[in-house]
Amino acid sequence: MERLQKDVPSVKLTDEQRESLAELDSLYKAKSAEKELLLTEQIRKESAAGKYTEVESLRQQLSSELRRLSEDLESKKEKVRRGDSH
Repeated sequence: MERLQKDVPSVKLTDEQRESLAELDSLYKAKSAEKELLLTEQIRKESAAGKYTEVESLRQQLSSELRRLSEDLESKKEKVRRGDSH
């Protein structure tokens, strides 16, 4: 653990930064859940209709959207950690 801290010094976050990070987590958790619910319902409908190429396309879209949201979240969290506004 000490070796890790030498390579990457620990950063002390302010209460405001911790609050901002928690808000971002909450916001992006909600956005991800919303996308997942919407696309999962569409996947279910297309699957029931036998449209399997659509199902695969929607699964790829879901994966892409969740990855994009995760990357966006991490980017915004890094800005907060650096002290930039989000």
